[in-house]
Amino acid sequence: MVQEDPQKREIANRRNFSFRLNLFFFATFFLFSVLIVRLAILQFVEGPSLREEEEKRGSTNVLIPPIRGNIYDSSGKAIAYSTSTQSLYYSIEPGTKKADSIAVAEKLFADFQKYGDPKSAVTLEQIIKNMDLDYKKNTVSVPRRIKSGLTPQEIAYFMENRDLYQGIDIVEESIRHYDTSKFAVQLIGYLKKFGGGAENNLYKDRAKTDDPRLKYLQQEDVGYDGLEYMYQDVLRGKNGLKTYPVNAASRIIGPPVITKPEKGDNIYLTINRQVQETAEQAIMDQLQFLQTTTLRDKSAKNAKTGYAVAMEVKTGKVIAMASMPDYNANIWEGGKISTEDYDKISNVLQNGTISPVIGPYKDPKEQRKHPSSIVFLGSTQKPLTILIGLNEQLFTTTTTYTDTGSFYYGKEGSYRRRIGNAKGHVYGVLDPARAIGKSSNPFMAKMVGDALYRKDPENGVQIWDSYVKQFGLGADTESGLLNESNGVIGYFHEEEAASAQSALILASFGQMGRYTTMQLAQYAATMASHGKRMKPQFVSEIRDSNGQVVQKFQPEVLNTINFPEKYWKEIEDGMLQVSVTEFNNAPYKVLRKTGTSQQQVSGKTVENSVFIASAPAEDPVISVAVVIPEGGFGAYGAAPVARKILDAYNEAIGFNGVPKKPAAPPGTGTSPNTKQP
Repeated sequence: MVQEDPQKREIANRRNFSFRLNLFFFATFFLFSVLIVRLAILQFVEGPSLREEEEKRGSTNVLIPPIRGNIYDSSGKAIAYSTSTQSLYYSIEPGTKKADSIAVAEKLFADFQKYGDPKSAVTLEQIIKNMDLDYKKNTVSVPRRIKSGLTPQEIAYFMENRDLYQGIDIVEESIRHYDTSKFAVQLIGYLKKFGGGAENNLYKDRAKTDDPRLKYLQQEDVGYDGLEYMYQDVLRGKNGLKTYPVNAASRIIGPPVITKPEKGDNIYLTINRQVQETAEQAIMDQLQFLQTTTLRDKSAKNAKTGYAVAMEVKTGKVIAMASMPDYNANIWEGGKISTEDYDKISNVLQNGTISPVIGPYKDPKEQRKHPSSIVFLGSTQKPLTILIGLNEQLFTTTTTYTDTGSFYYGKEGSYRRRIGNAKGHVYGVLDPARAIGKSSNPFMAKMVGDALYRKDPENGVQIWDSYVKQFGLGADTESGLLNESNGVIGYFHEEEAASAQSALILASFGQMGRYTTMQLAQYAATMASHGKRMKPQFVSEIRDSNGQVVQKFQPEVLNTINFPEKYWKEIEDGMLQVSVTEFNNAPYKVLRKTGTSQQQVSGKTVENSVFIASAPAEDPVISVAVVIPEGGFGAYGAAPVARKILDAYNEAIGFNGVPKKPAAPPGTGTSPNTKQP
């Protein structure tokens, strides 16, 4: 047996030890290198997000509702405004048992009884309901509003005894108030609770945000219609924040850092108070007259609603928009309404100048017996009919037609149809202007409707449609208001069901399209401006809470219609010839057209009163449209309302920009809110 050399073994051992030592140092170096790189990533790459997460875990935000901006009329008088109030909120802290919250409710009830105002007392049941202990309306993190309008005694008591309660907080918030004169109520709109359904429909996309200052609160009041909804983002403002430090168990461990709510901007309307109130009162007076008069030609006992829009020709500013009857919007104060109160206003809640509204009939069967606020134009269509005929070169301004009182079309026999004049009138020889003045149905049917059909049987109805939509009939007025209707077009259906000839003939004197009062006003203004269709504007400017102008609105032309000047002059000559007793003594000339639109409703024919006017005739600055469903002849039912509106505009603003009568001194109007709150 050969014995191993000790010296060699020693050398081998040293080599193995050196290798293991180097491996150890290399592994240690590698691990430290990885650790250093990871620390660098944590500090420089992931550090900001980790710090943000740490701050989230180390604090919690309680949102303070924003203070809503105000809405003013054109003179700066408040129509809708918010006042600050102190409210008591209750937050359910993690781990709180339902029995503990009920005990808090009982103690709150006792203190409300002791320090509160008996007129605004709340019951124990209401307090518990407001706490939403079953999370039917709110998540656990959302504070619940228990009571608004705290008295100074209540505020002092709860502030001094905060440690006696767990989860209560006193919050300053705003309550919405509306002009008690019911001023332009359907245009202004109303507010409802965000948590009352708005989060699932109107605001389901609008309310998605990670910014806590823009996040909607369940108990927040939000615009639900009219300008309150249309300018929601402008009026809303931004939430305030109470940022509380919390421990790992999410319990508050210190006083909050408070960021005050930011008040929303204020909007100033184009609506003139004097003209608006005149329009509202004129409609109600006229409805009363039509229902009670003993004059047979003017009696209209079913005239229960009326609508009017006054729009400036050159600017598109809406000076008045009346949908009558109306209601007091303060019924929505607090963002909620009882079923009983809602039933009382449901038939006047919508704005009938832009959407279909039927009169005050609760029974659905009775409702079906009456027309809505969207009616046929009747003879107010005829100035546009003449323009179409002239531009399509179906006749000239000097062409004449003999009105025998009748025009027939269709095959002989049962398909033969007669078009006649109101009350059987025969007008004899007519040129285009005189045909407007006399309101000749046979002229329109023969010279335009039938002639356009014979010129282009295949495309005649489409040609008609392209013309009327350029004037805003059957098209979007682009007002921006919620639920605005584009009207109901009937001529395409008539073409399919009967014939293109029938569709064009009936359309020529206003029996193939039902339109809104807003569309009618835009149409009248477009004619008065010789073809410039203006966007309706309700807001003249937006100012911040400090009174600084944030945005001013400029006139916007939607489209321009180019006709020879002699065509415009022809229809104006015709409109000046329209006989309207109401304007016989007017101190200014008026372009006007009456309309009596007949409509089949539940098997019977009703007559809707329609009227358009623009003044002064020499250089129109204001156009008015009035619609009174079931109001009879336009000259009797709607024209008196238009006269009062034009007079009011001239007195308050002036056809030449100078009011004919000075405005009432501040504080003497119908509204007590003559100063900016």
